[in-house]
Amino acid sequence: MPAIRAYAAHTAGGPLQPFEFDPGPLGDEDVEITVEHCGICHSDLAMIDSEWFPASYPLVPGHEVVGRITALGAHAKGRQIGQRVGVGWHSSSCTHCDFCLGGEQHLCGKRQPTLIGRHGGFADRLRAHWSWAVPLPGGLDPAAAGPLMCGGGTVFLPFVLHAIKPTDRVGVVGIGGLGHIAVKFARAWGCEVTAFTSSASKRDEALALGAHKTVSSVDKAELKAAAGSLDFLLITVGAALHWDALLATLAPKGRMHLVGVVTEAMALKSGGLLSWQKGLSASPTPPPSVLKTMLDFSARHRILPQVERFPMSRVNDALDHLRSGKARYRVVLDADF
Repeated sequence: MPAIRAYAAHTAGGPLQPFEFDPGPLGDEDVEITVEHCGICHSDLAMIDSEWFPASYPLVPGHEVVGRITALGAHAKGRQIGQRVGVGWHSSSCTHCDFCLGGEQHLCGKRQPTLIGRHGGFADRLRAHWSWAVPLPGGLDPAAAGPLMCGGGTVFLPFVLHAIKPTDRVGVVGIGGLGHIAVKFARAWGCEVTAFTSSASKRDEALALGAHKTVSSVDKAELKAAAGSLDFLLITVGAALHWDALLATLAPKGRMHLVGVVTEAMALKSGGLLSWQKGLSASPTPPPSVLKTMLDFSARHRILPQVERFPMSRVNDALDHLRSGKARYRVVLDADF
């Protein structure tokens, strides 16, 4: 196999540079994908910067890949040469543990993240187990679909896990890369949607995305006025927030669910949870079955992330744009090797 061409960080926080590596023989159950587009997620920045834990370098980021299958392992199943697929945060799992057999491969103890312990999708080719290469349905623009593979799946899974009803009142905290997709999903789900944002400039944007109303996530008076108004509150950001005030926006038996990585300790009084039988939970990116359902839902309701596109050769400009907070709302790299 020829070398894979990619862009890699060689030091924590350092610029990405052209990089080549030998992928070795293709695994029997793997597929090789020629990358067409790859989204940039905050998780990519976290890995480049060793924000969560010390990363191993050189590091090729990228885990929101869309491309076409160009090679099949001897025992790859249900996939075809030329088929367009997407790959997200995970690219393989053991396939035989209780979680894998139960359709929860994302909880497998041997699951393999796409960019940890291996090289990711800022490259001309990527490999993954066939089951994690999810076919892209017709009707989804492949140039914009990449962020659905991580960001979209991440905010979709809670709707499935907690059986959110169309009559539920749903709040989304943070109108960014994750939150703007969550607002679109919640509106298409049939819910009454409240968008919480710390940025006054995003209020009108949130309404345009599908929110019915907006609340400031940093104004205590507005948070107090929203008390008891929600059945489900989805936290899509990793910032320190007014946790007790946000919990108070839930009605009895309401649930606050985290999908953003909050790196600081959460200061939260238990009384509000206990007195009104409220729930606090979290979830990661989903298994392949939920990714497929999410893609089908997106195609049916014509939901795509709002993206800005850069050629992959300008990956450092794209990363700087995302770091600046100016991206609206996801950045996608177009492979131009």
